[in-house]
Amino acid sequence: MLRINELKLPLNHPDSALREAILTRLGIAGEDLIGFSVFKRSYDARKKTAIVLIYALDVEVRGEAAVLARMGGDQYIVPAPDTSYKFATTARPPAGVPRPVVVGMGPCGMFVALILAQMGLNPIVLERGKIVRERTVDTFGFWRKRKLNTESNVQFGEGGAGTFSDGKLYSQIKDPKHYGRKVLTEFVKAGAPEEILYVSKPHIGTFRLVKMVEQIRAEIQSLGGEIRFETRVDDIFVSEENGVRQVQGVRLSNGEELPTRHLVMAIGHSARDTFELLYERGVYIEAKPFSIGFRVEHPQSLIDVCRFGPNAGNKLLGAADYKIVHHASNGRSVYSFCMCPGGTVVAASSEEGRVVTNGMSQYSRAERNANSAIVVGITPDDYPGHPLAGIAFQRELESRAYVLGGSNYDAPGQLMGDFVKGVASKEFGSVVPSFKPAVRLTDLAPSLPDYAIQAMREAFVAFDKQIKGYYKHDAVLTGVETRTSSPIRIKRNDHDLQSLNTRGLFPAGEGAGYAGGIMSAAVDGIRVAEAVALSLVA
Repeated sequence: MLRINELKLPLNHPDSALREAILTRLGIAGEDLIGFSVFKRSYDARKKTAIVLIYALDVEVRGEAAVLARMGGDQYIVPAPDTSYKFATTARPPAGVPRPVVVGMGPCGMFVALILAQMGLNPIVLERGKIVRERTVDTFGFWRKRKLNTESNVQFGEGGAGTFSDGKLYSQIKDPKHYGRKVLTEFVKAGAPEEILYVSKPHIGTFRLVKMVEQIRAEIQSLGGEIRFETRVDDIFVSEENGVRQVQGVRLSNGEELPTRHLVMAIGHSARDTFELLYERGVYIEAKPFSIGFRVEHPQSLIDVCRFGPNAGNKLLGAADYKIVHHASNGRSVYSFCMCPGGTVVAASSEEGRVVTNGMSQYSRAERNANSAIVVGITPDDYPGHPLAGIAFQRELESRAYVLGGSNYDAPGQLMGDFVKGVASKEFGSVVPSFKPAVRLTDLAPSLPDYAIQAMREAFVAFDKQIKGYYKHDAVLTGVETRTSSPIRIKRNDHDLQSLNTRGLFPAGEGAGYAGGIMSAAVDGIRVAEAVALSLVA
């Protein structure tokens, strides 16, 4: 099989053009082309009136070796790599070894459990929240009736925070072993559209993610895995001998003690009580950078025209996204994060008396507004002291937002023009905010530190040079966005992925500081599953 990269065709090319382009590129006759498939399809929209599609194709031809030799000077024609997944081991652990325990059923924990189950290692999964459909009822109940369940919400429950998101399935991580392909293949098997295997920015959307999560759960269970919902880890048992610390088990919220020497902590970025437990039990944790800001809503039609010009609305292009950054004069970087085309801003609180925002889209991305977090990068220098000081910092900002919103889980909001001018907003313009329960117009300046407010005021004006019309007076800002990533890192060794100072503890995914999004979290889950398996059979 050959891989042809960087094959470019006009946006609206006929289906037959792809085959003809392959024949031309390889210089072969039609009868020598046995078949082909699209490995990846992206687009170049820099010239809006002449957008081109860019393909990577896997091609089967007669006389492949001769064709490859003849095209030896073409860097874009190479042997197709093997992207199939290969299990790290097929061995079984010695008799009497306790089963591995995975804490968390988000994208990372789900793939840890799935890979372990596929290797026959019978993991036990502990998830503090509810099964995904019950969790969905609780989450929508919070949005509609302001009734927060602190154990079942956008952050906690089967599927993790990624379930209530845009369902983005792309990442900039290095992936030499093609773990990402394994993730996408499993998602398709669970019901995702096959296009996620080849479009450049695949996404699924919340409703489809719900069904997929259920299918993956069913496979884990059918292979011998056990999943316990509404089961929180309340304590971790660690022994110490000759200076070596070793995990021995956990105590659950129902009082049960569960032995294990292989404990995966895939707890997500909002399990603050579990972070505190790990720190109290002596697990090495350090503070890490994250970002804070607001959600910003524009009309999706404006973003489509800005990005695609006369090709706005083309089905192959879909709803336009964007990625922007500004380096402010006070030294802060301001950038877009988790952009959700045709989506909604959602209430993502997990603690009482605090307001947090996030973004979500369905597969169709057909809602009226585009939304994105616009955030300012911060470091532990901004919240010095304790390794968990970032958690306290997040809580303070979320509490401010709760009060500014009226102390009833409405979110504080402001029009972009008023925010830049420093005046409180009184009424909405053409952009109707999507956040539920509601947005209360106010002055957002008290919700974040002055350095962040100053940097964002400067950035919104500067962004208009990157996306004409972005600085729109009645675009809506909704606060606050604080859960961009974990404020801590549970450090691990590079060689076996175990905690620096606690054997048998495998920090994993976004909560541990090793991922940022569905795809990178799932890939990290595969890596950790392999490390657990190799440790089990050693």
